[in-house]
Order: sequence, then structure tokens, then C-alpha cells
Amino acid sequence: MARLPAAVSAGFLLVSACARTVPQPPPAQPPVDVKQRIQDWEDRRSLGGGELVRLATSAPDAAVRVRALRALARIQDVATLDAVVAGLTAQDKAVRDEAAFAAGELALSWEPLPEDARTALTGALVRAEATEADGWVRITMLEALGKLATPGAVEVLTARLSPANGPWSEAAATALGVAARKAGAAAVADVPLEAIRALLKPRERIEVNLAGAYLLATAKRPDSVETLVSCLANPHPDVVALCVKGLGDVGSPRDTLALRMSLGNAAPRVVAEAARALAKLAAKCEAHSPCAPLMTLEDTGHWAKQVAEGKAAQGHALLAVAQQGLPLRGRPVLSRLRSALAEADRAAVSDEAHADLAWLDCRFAAAMDRQQGALEQVLQCGYGRVPEARWLALGLHEVAQFKGTSTGAAFAVPYLNHASPIVRGAALDALSERPVPEAMAPVRALIGGGDAVVAGLAAATAGKLKDAGALPAVEALAARVPTEPDLAEAVAGALVALQGRAAEARLREWLMHPHANVRRVAAESLTSLTGAPVRSNRVELPADTYRPAAAAPGTTLTLRTRKGGITVLLDPDAPLTGGNLVALAKQGYFRGITFHRVVPDFVAQGGDPRGDGEGGPGHSIRCEMTRRRYERGTVGMALSGKDTGGSQFFFTHSPQPHLDGRYTAFGEVVSGMDVVDALLEGTVIDDVLVGIRAP
Repeated sequence: MARLPAAVSAGFLLVSACARTVPQPPPAQPPVDVKQRIQDWEDRRSLGGGELVRLATSAPDAAVRVRALRALARIQDVATLDAVVAGLTAQDKAVRDEAAFAAGELALSWEPLPEDARTALTGALVRAEATEADGWVRITMLEALGKLATPGAVEVLTARLSPANGPWSEAAATALGVAARKAGAAAVADVPLEAIRALLKPRERIEVNLAGAYLLATAKRPDSVETLVSCLANPHPDVVALCVKGLGDVGSPRDTLALRMSLGNAAPRVVAEAARALAKLAAKCEAHSPCAPLMTLEDTGHWAKQVAEGKAAQGHALLAVAQQGLPLRGRPVLSRLRSALAEADRAAVSDEAHADLAWLDCRFAAAMDRQQGALEQVLQCGYGRVPEARWLALGLHEVAQFKGTSTGAAFAVPYLNHASPIVRGAALDALSERPVPEAMAPVRALIGGGDAVVAGLAAATAGKLKDAGALPAVEALAARVPTEPDLAEAVAGALVALQGRAAEARLREWLMHPHANVRRVAAESLTSLTGAPVRSNRVELPADTYRPAAAAPGTTLTLRTRKGGITVLLDPDAPLTGGNLVALAKQGYFRGITFHRVVPDFVAQGGDPRGDGEGGPGHSIRCEMTRRRYERGTVGMALSGKDTGGSQFFFTHSPQPHLDGRYTAFGEVVSGMDVVDALLEGTVIDDVLVGIRAP
């Protein structure tokens, strides 16, 4: 193993020890005219004929260089690697800091960096970090190394874990956790467990515990069970939730008692994580012997009573169990929990409580259907209050995950003609996973249908069916990709499956498409098809590309829901994202839209007019990666690839460092976090109001 560069002086370490907890001063601003030019280049994904790189590397004004580097970070073009690397050793610390952030953004490119670029960037960051004299900048460099997740990066981060009370342990642990999320737990397998354990000891700064727990949860090490159990006594709910999560991944049914204690935690997100962990451990029980996790879950019907009383946040534990699912021997538990929901429904205090309980009943019914791989229980779920399209789509998506032996999903074929596009899409999901020959003809018909989302899903399913007869319809759909870029991913997979190398010419045309995600899809498909690495070129967007007016500083969005209000303060560092949502809100776009996806202790996502996660406003906006971290209550844009933002957004229930720099973080919840905690799938947004927060 190569010898790591020596650390900087101990005197500097003392000065920097609190760098992460002290607010960083706002950066200086470049002149207005230069700032506008850079903004225009950024919006068009243009390098300005080389002028943007020149400004990033040699502009006399450090503020101009910082703003130019932020634009390069958002453009994510490997051709700008040298400019980013040069910034790492600039004289001005603000420039070095922004260059380190840009290096992390290059590492997170949706179209992955070539191996030689990853190696070069790792080397540059390792050298710069070893001699960096500013605490803020050094932390940003460590974060960038975590996003790279290369062996050289992990080596440096491992060295910075110790001592646990040192200035870099928190940043290094978090970065190692990010590396594990990106490259897999094996990437951090050699990190000494003792170094991680030291971070979890009681200390004044709970952030160090949080970083250690995050690393421990993502590392998924079988030898960490004892440490994870000890961690459950930590006073901070997010630390406990992470250790519970880790125990669910690497523990055994013997750890049920420890998890049972967490079921009584005051924070609903911890309870939800414990319920999910027990569901995971139930799958590890030996056949024909008592299963402690299942016996513990049997005694959780009181959560339904709390939902009936209007305490919807307690429903997250039930939702977590239903989403995770139970082995077939856990079917009686699911049935008893449904009975508890039905009993609670009879005493529900409001229409909203009735709606939540009805949906949770369908969630458990669908979990039971997933166990057997066929629709049965969902056909009578929801007490008659859940619309047919919702429970049918849910059931079809769930049975698509069936892991047992089966003759296929022939039961889904009739639903290909359902009136609701979300049901047709769900039926295609089931058939894509378990294809049957009798689906070929109706799937072909859907490829030429009017709903673009369903047409794309049908094309992908035709590829799974190996239906050569569907090729003309797939080719006709492919011709729509230049004007309907959202079709690219599904159509590319179908072309590769049905045409093989004959699809190469069309895919190479897509390498020059203005939409970044189309180019990414084409490059990945061609790499798979040809067996040789293929990359796309950066393409400038047309001058008339959609660009809403920027939201004014201090702009707020207040979501009125049936559970209460949630007020979000927009981040001025993401003017395009904020302006887009403000414009949609003023049009009344969000009225009646639901939160279609809620994952307890992770996110609540809404903003999709279709209600299945596939919808949007008909336009997309560019990503605007900010320096805002995904803490509890951060608001981010949902994406399916680079520059694919539209109207879907999400709230984070807890810190999610692996999302930092990957999804545009454009604001924070300033009131109504209790409402965010109470959101369940199907919660309706009555309206979104635009306001200005008083200074």
C-alpha cells in the first residue's frame, strides 16, 4: 500500500476542529454582467467557446473564477477536468473550495467518468488535500474523494478517520459512507472497525456520532452487530435510526430484543426503521422454528389506532413493513395487521384518517399478493374508498416483485386494456418481469398508443418478450425521441433487444441530442451493444430552451395539505429550479396532486400529475447543484437522469449524504416538519401558495 502524505501541523488541526459546525461566510459576488454571461452559458450547457474555462482558470477576480467553476460543476464535462484540477491549487481559498466541489460533481456525473479521468482526479485531490491549509476547503476535498469512491480516495479517507476527536473524522466517515453507497460495501471493507466504533462513543458533538453511524450502516459488515446494538442507546434519533437500519441488514433474528426497544422510540422515523428491520430479519428465520421478528410484529396493531386518532406519522411503521414485505410464513401477521386497520377504521376521527387507513390496508393486501405472485387480496382492499386505478396499479407493481417460481403474469394481460394509464403501466411492469406469449399483441398495440409513458413501457416490455413483430412500432416510437426525450431509455432497451447491432446507427445519432439524458442513454446502450466504452459529446442547448424567471430572494412555497401546511424557503442558489416551481404554483398546477411516494425515514415525494412517478409538466429544467446538504427537511428535485427535473420534488425525513450534489437541493422546510412526518402515499396537495419571507 502506498504511503500517505503526512498531515498538516497540529496547530492547524486545532484551528480547524470546528470548521464543519461554523457557518461558512457567503462568497463574494462577481460583476453583474459577467455573472449573467456565466449564467447564460450554464443554462445552455455551453463553454462559451472556451471563455468559461478561461474565466475559471485565469480571471483576475476570484469571485468570477468561483462562479465559473460552479458553472463547470453543473455542466459536468470531462473536457473541463484540467480547469477543475488547476483550481485545487489556486491561491484564493474560495477558488480552491469551489474547485473541490466541482471535482465532486465530475465524480458524480450521470455519464460516469472514464477510468483515466477518475485516476487523474483522485491523484489531484489526494495531493491537494494533503497540504491544504484551510479547514473548509479540506472538508470539501474529503467530500469529493467520497464521491469518487476510488481505492486511492478510500485510503486517504480511512487515514483521516482517526483520531475520532480530530478535525476530519466526521467528514471522512460521512465521505466513506457515500463511497460505500456509490461503489458498494466492499469498497470500505478494509476500514478498521475499531476506528468506526470510536466515532460512536458519547461526545459533545453528536454530528461525529451521526457520521460514524452512517458509515457503519452503509458498510454492512457482519462483524459490526455488537457495535450496532450498542449504538441503539444513543440519544439522537437519526443516529439510532441508522444503527437500526444497519442491524436490519447484517443482524439476525437473535437481535429482535434490541430492535423491540427501538419500537418505543419517540421519533416515528426510528420506529419505522425498526419495523422495517424486523421485517428484514423475519426473512432470515429458520424454517419450522419460532421466528421472533414475526412474533414482535404481530403485537404492533396499536399503530393503526394511532393513525385513526389522526397521528398519521405512526402509520410510517406500518407502511415500512408493507413495503419491505414478509416471507410467506408471515402471512398471518399481515392478515392480523389488516384486521387491526379495519378495527381502527371504524373509530377514525376524520376523513383523512379514513383515507390513510384505507390505503394502508391496500398496502398490506398488495404485500400479501406479492407473496404468492398473483392478484387476490387487493381486489377487496381499501374499504371501497381507494379508487380502482390506485389499488390495481399497486397490486400489479407488487406482484411484479414476486420471487418464486411461476408460469408468468398472464393475469396481467387483461389490464393492458384498462382505461387508466397507470394501470396499463403497472400491467406492463408485471409482464416485463414475468413475460407470457399472449401479451405480445396487446403490448404492440400500446406502443402506438397516445400515452407516451405507456408507449415507452410497452416498447421496453416488447424487448423483454423478444417480440420481433413489435419492431416496426418500436422504430416509429424511436423516431419520436428527438422531440420526446423522456422516451429514450425505454426505446433504447427495446432497440438493442430487438435489433442488436442494427440499432447502432440510430443510437449514435442520439449521442448528439441536445438533451443530456438522451446522450447518456445512447452511450450506455452502445457500450453494452459494442462491448467497447462509448461516450457522448457535450451539446449546447438551443437559445430558446425553457428558462423561467428566477424566484426573488426570500421566496417561500407553502403547501396546503389535508394534514396541514408545509412552508419551504427557496434557495437563491438554485434560481431556475425555484423559478420553475413558483411558475407552476401560480398556474395552480399542484392543486389536487398527491404525494405518490413515501419511504419512511427517507423521503416523501410529490408533484406528479399522473400519480405513478412518471409524470411532469411537459418540459424539463437543468440541474442546479448547490452546496446545500440533504439534512432533515431539505427539499430536492426528483430526477431520472441529468437535467430531467420538472415538477416532482421530495422532502427528506433524515440526513441523506449520498444525495448531496446528485439531486438539486433547492430549499428547506421552515415550518410544518411535523406535517412532512405525517405524509402518507395519497396525501393530497390542495394548493401551493407563493410568498415572501420577511427579512
